[in-house]
Amino acid sequence: MNSSNYRIRAGCARDLVDVMRLERATPEAPHWAESEYASIGSSDGSAGVMLRRCLFVAESEAGLLGFAVGKVLISGAVRVAELENVAVSASARRVGVGRALCEAVICRCREWGAEEMELEVRAGSAGAVALYRGLGFVAVGQRDNYYHDPTEDALLMQLKLAGDE
Repeated sequence: MNSSNYRIRAGCARDLVDVMRLERATPEAPHWAESEYASIGSSDGSAGVMLRRCLFVAESEAGLLGFAVGKVLISGAVRVAELENVAVSASARRVGVGRALCEAVICRCREWGAEEMELEVRAGSAGAVALYRGLGFVAVGQRDNYYHDPTEDALLMQLKLAGDE
């Protein structure tokens, strides 16, 4: 599979059933309530704080291959984004789908004014850690026993977005 076999686009409400199905079939993905995904299109601008979230999906003629969710929080001088969730179907891994999804989220968060992006990843997930390092993320810390089923540490990673085109 190459990039001409799939496309990346902004997700919408009609994608939620497929997103939930893929997320539930991906044991290492964070498992969210459907309401979390449904609220992605809305933004919160209360009390001088702006919070926006985005969903991107990768699809082929056969259907959904993966998705990624990001958010941006802007409050005063704080302009930080988080790559919250990335899941790619087992059949579409290691061919650039995850990277393309992450790049779409990074681009959108930069457009929305984020100056840095953070994420947490299972410390033992070598493929995911390599993907994020390849995108320019660097390890900045660790959260012990952060993940469950199985219990595992989270590696905290960060990417500077400001002035980086």
